[in-house]
Amino acid sequence: MPELLPTDSDISKKINELACYEQIDAEPIAVLAMSNLEDNCQLQQSSYLLPSGTLRLLNGTLHLPAAASKGAIEGARQAVIKSALAWQKRCVQKDEQDEQSYCVLIIDIRLDDALANTFKTNKKSSQQLSHSFGASYFMEELVLDISETSGALQVFSWQDWQAALATLKTPCDLWRFLSYHIEQLQDSIIRGIATFDSEKKLLQQFKNSTKLFAQAISVDNAVISYAIQDKPNAALITMSLAQKQGSATAQMYQQHMQQAAMLWSQLSTQMIELTYEKLEGSNNVKATSLEANNSDKVAAMSAKQWQQQLLDESLFSRHELVRTIYKHPKQSAVMIEQGYVVHQHSYESLGRHYVLIFYGQGANAQQSRQKIQPNLATVAQEVATRLPLEELHHVIVMGIDFIGDEEGTFIDIDLWIQPIVAMTAKERQLTKQLQRLSQQQKPKQTREKKSQVSSKSTPNLKLPSLNLSLTVPANIPND
Repeated sequence: MPELLPTDSDISKKINELACYEQIDAEPIAVLAMSNLEDNCQLQQSSYLLPSGTLRLLNGTLHLPAAASKGAIEGARQAVIKSALAWQKRCVQKDEQDEQSYCVLIIDIRLDDALANTFKTNKKSSQQLSHSFGASYFMEELVLDISETSGALQVFSWQDWQAALATLKTPCDLWRFLSYHIEQLQDSIIRGIATFDSEKKLLQQFKNSTKLFAQAISVDNAVISYAIQDKPNAALITMSLAQKQGSATAQMYQQHMQQAAMLWSQLSTQMIELTYEKLEGSNNVKATSLEANNSDKVAAMSAKQWQQQLLDESLFSRHELVRTIYKHPKQSAVMIEQGYVVHQHSYESLGRHYVLIFYGQGANAQQSRQKIQPNLATVAQEVATRLPLEELHHVIVMGIDFIGDEEGTFIDIDLWIQPIVAMTAKERQLTKQLQRLSQQQKPKQTREKKSQVSSKSTPNLKLPSLNLSLTVPANIPND
């Protein structure tokens, strides 16, 4: 039986990136097979529709007397798990056969000095207990059916789950960790040897495994095969090799990725918050029709989908996006004056591509904010026609302006996210033929000029913008 020790309840607070994926379909959960625990156990479920599948969480908070023995605490833990197994079976039955899903139980144990008959009663004080499970627990104490990776119940202590959220930070890396967790449990049961002592130690194993960079390497290779770039990303090679070889710099690179992930999360969150502020402002005006209310709901859903595209980036993908932004102050004076464009791709999803337009600071700059900002949607469409990707699903255009004042340097960003309808094979072939003809007819200088950004006049569009206060330069590696 694992040792239970007192710990502080305030571990680390992070932006809840899962929130924008949440599905509002939760049903009440009955506390099953828990003898006298019904009044002292609080269960709360939530469901998140992530790009890779459905993540279902069941948060169980156990309130027990401060004088409870280890045996009583262990009995309560097992009762919660057995109740969660019934919940997990119902979830699997509801899911479609071909849908990938993970069911996760998080157990939070609190010992109360003055525990009444219900957790709703005010208590004098509550102490949270630190506990873990590890592979051996499910090999010896409570055997679970994990023959299938999808839908199998995964169990974490509150502390270990918070450590995973704080370390991985991104929904897609969290999903990969859950897949790794299931694989290691299966391997332990098959071999009869526990592959990890606790979920926190397993998290460290995952960080040092090839799983962390596998998707980024796969996407980078695919981009090369499409001739969108001519060689692998040097930073990806350096960081993945450092990890594979157990280099002393691997930990440093992980810290850089975590820092970049937080910055990207702040950027994305500020964008969506500004969008919702505008929606709330419009809601203050009394709606005159049902159509007005429906319009607000559509706008809110659109904003939510935008945030999902921004947050569906891995630790490495966020590292590269943030690094691209923070390299700007090191560019030549001519480039900063005139402005320039950088094409970047997601290292999480092959079909999501970024166009980062750094506004020129000169009065007559060809790529000034005044000329480019009204045309971000046009830029997105033009880029979409040029990318020879049948998987292409979103083009994200970011107009970036660096503003300096007495307090420091700030980044002002204009954003446009364009969903792309997949072209048929014939449409892709015709598009490529037109591109080749166009390139043959125009001199090289004209082609290079056109490959930057079109400045055609289009009607002004209302574009969400944000002011993100960040110190420049960031501590991001330049390799």
